Amino acid sequence: MLRIRNHGVRALVAMAALGVSMSPLAADFDPRSHAETRQLVEELAGEGIERDWLEAAMASADFQQGVLDAMAGAAERRLRWDEYRAIFLQPERIHRGVTFLEVHRDAFERAEAVYGVPAEVIAAIIGVETSYGRFTGRHRVIDSLATLAFHHPTRGGFFRGELAAFLEITHEQGVEPGELTGSYAGAMGYPQFIPTSYRAYAVDFDDDGLRDLWTNPVDAIGSVGNYFAEHGWRAGEPIYHDAEGPATPPSGIDFNRAARPPAVAASAVAEAGITVAGELDTDRPLLPVSLEDGEDHWRYVLGDHNFYVITRYNHSHLYAMAVTELAEAIAAARALDAHWLDAVHANGEEGP
Repeated sequence: MLRIRNHGVRALVAMAALGVSMSPLAADFDPRSHAETRQLVEELAGEGIERDWLEAAMASADFQQGVLDAMAGAAERRLRWDEYRAIFLQPERIHRGVTFLEVHRDAFERAEAVYGVPAEVIAAIIGVETSYGRFTGRHRVIDSLATLAFHHPTRGGFFRGELAAFLEITHEQGVEPGELTGSYAGAMGYPQFIPTSYRAYAVDFDDDGLRDLWTNPVDAIGSVGNYFAEHGWRAGEPIYHDAEGPATPPSGIDFNRAARPPAVAASAVAEAGITVAGELDTDRPLLPVSLEDGEDHWRYVLGDHNFYVITRYNHSHLYAMAVTELAEAIAAARALDAHWLDAVHANGEEGP
């Protein structure tokens, strides 16, 4: 506690030296002096959480300007497809995915049977999010969520709800809030669930009495499968269709609207000059995607319903394509050497 409080004091002194306004104690979320935090504490105490515990948790939170800066510069907003793809489609991440999948083969097979989501897709989500649990984030979750809840210019209400859910989850599971780290946006654990998703979709997949996505890969595997099932994953259906099209994306087609369900009829896509190798029903709803695959070069795919389901995890067409291609690469790598994979499974090689 002393270290945290001294850190806050140093920040305030530095701001004063630079002539930056310190009203109204921007770095302080202590309920005794922060009215909005005090209101949150009152609400959660009314639901049965100990007031002293809540006050201590929020008093430990630090304002982080870097969190607000990171929110404004997400990779999905500034990279072309080829640049974004290169982050995730690397040989090391593919091979780690194969190993992770094989070490936890039983959990993956059970998740696929229960939820209908291919094992490689579940693995790819965890691979894109945290490289299979290797990088789960360096920001204290309580700092990130408090900063965003009370200082984000447009989404404070959303993050206030996430902060409340985080406090509820940690209290319920007996975890010290200040000890957990995650992404700058407050996402946590192997699959980087935000707190409301954790509360709604996390499952105790190994039946040990806890829903632990922070340290338990088996719970994470089951929880990702459950997340997709609850968002309407259709077992056995394609994710997307490769397509050919003109040199530049044609006008009149609503490309890359990943926040909406597929709504462009296959006939309309064909009339715009975008074609697929196979046949699709003319009224089949699709989500047309145009990918800038290098300077002045475009690739086209037609997202199906399951493509849209992937974007429920992250509302970006680039994200959905990266997950899909990583899943395909993991599946292809698994098929290359079945004998080696059997040896990994038999020896119980530790995952990353």
